[in-house]
Amino acid sequence: MEPIRKAVSGTVRPRRLWTAGLVLLTCLAPFLAFEYLQRRPDLDPLIPASLYHFVIVSVTSLAAGGVATAVGMAARRQRNLQIMLLALGFMSLGFMFALHGLATPGFLLEANALPGASSSVSLLLTALWMALSSASTSSPLLQQLSAARAWLVPAWAGVLVVTVAASLGWPHLWDAVPLAQPRFQWAVAVATIGLLAASGNRYWRTYVATGLHFPLAVVFASGWLAVAEWIIVRGELWRVSWWSYHYLLLAAVGVMSWGVLRLYSQGGTLAEAVYELFRSDPLRQLDTGLAGSVRALVVATEVRDPYTAGHSYRVAQAALQLGEAMGLSSDQLVALVHGGLVHDVGKLKVPDHILNKPGPLTPEEQKIIEEHPVAGYEMCSRLGFLPDELAIIRHHHERWDGTGYPDGLRGRQIPLLARILAIADVYDALTSRRAYREPWSHQQAREYILRNAGTQFDPECVAIWARLTTDGPTGQARRLTGPAAWLRELPQR
Repeated sequence: MEPIRKAVSGTVRPRRLWTAGLVLLTCLAPFLAFEYLQRRPDLDPLIPASLYHFVIVSVTSLAAGGVATAVGMAARRQRNLQIMLLALGFMSLGFMFALHGLATPGFLLEANALPGASSSVSLLLTALWMALSSASTSSPLLQQLSAARAWLVPAWAGVLVVTVAASLGWPHLWDAVPLAQPRFQWAVAVATIGLLAASGNRYWRTYVATGLHFPLAVVFASGWLAVAEWIIVRGELWRVSWWSYHYLLLAAVGVMSWGVLRLYSQGGTLAEAVYELFRSDPLRQLDTGLAGSVRALVVATEVRDPYTAGHSYRVAQAALQLGEAMGLSSDQLVALVHGGLVHDVGKLKVPDHILNKPGPLTPEEQKIIEEHPVAGYEMCSRLGFLPDELAIIRHHHERWDGTGYPDGLRGRQIPLLARILAIADVYDALTSRRAYREPWSHQQAREYILRNAGTQFDPECVAIWARLTTDGPTGQARRLTGPAAWLRELPQR
């Protein structure tokens, strides 16, 4: 979590140039080695190991496709669109490259256009999904994909399985694909490498901004896949230099697996990281089952203001309890937890002298503070957060009467989850100690929220919240302890 703190505060990270150099080196080395062997055929012997190619490529690729499918399904439950789209890309790579292996001439099929065409198509599809994953989840296209996420992974897996089966049954269908012609090969290669370069660049910027390992893993994978595509087009069948692209694909799958597990690990074992990825209970996610990007953002936000340590956790917990009382679905509750935990992440862009000012803010300073919902919305849209969560981040300061910010929404124009979180947020802010005032009592804060039902807050949400807080604040038993292990990094007030 330390890298993200330094990155968002503007501190220059000493290892950034070293990391950039490592990325360039690991991508240029196989490219230059391939080009050197192209010019020295005496050092680039033929190794026609067709049995090895048939068995190893087929089995490894099918396994990779199966793992990517499982990760995609888990990412759907975890509400992480970015990982789900990346999983779709690596599903494409796994299944289509398995087709490349199964079509090795002399085993299941005779010589035909299928092996060469399937390898190029597999990388093109992978590059397309990776480029989509690097786009902002607030874009219209990704919002449509998000709306379809319940069936997107199984549907795409079905398309790939049918494609593999149909291709093995009727391989002559691939004769109509003009990839054997050089100009089409190069057109596909340019498109694939361009998409990989775009996604690698976007993920590199995310890495620079956050310091997280997951986007860096995607950067490495993008570079290795681009070099693999170059070798596919330029290489000569069965030569040592041609074999190298198979190992680059394997390395790309490996580094992506490492990145996903690192994202969900809590510093424990590999098995624990896998367990966290596949868990989606909203209350348990408050404690441990959160992606590293979420945990790092929460910690980075709260360490800047010791007077509100634990605020995001308490707000998410109270909002979760209110959401449960209102009968929200499990998916909505998970969104409420994720959005609640990072609702103030935009404050990372607010200067310290304004954020921690021991007194009232000037109109200019207040305007800067009011920019934090949009700043947080833009930041989280690059980290795979879904529209429901982004709506919480952007609209938790809207008011029922339309006088809030940033968009001046009123009434039911304000997303329901944002209306729920607004109550929990204001209550915790009022009952927290500030540099310029002592905390309010539970009764004082409760009276304030009841008094502002219908002006600042949704009156229906307030009515249910009022019943929950008759005898005391929601989540009182956990309020002071904060059981989540990662929250121990926060300063205690």
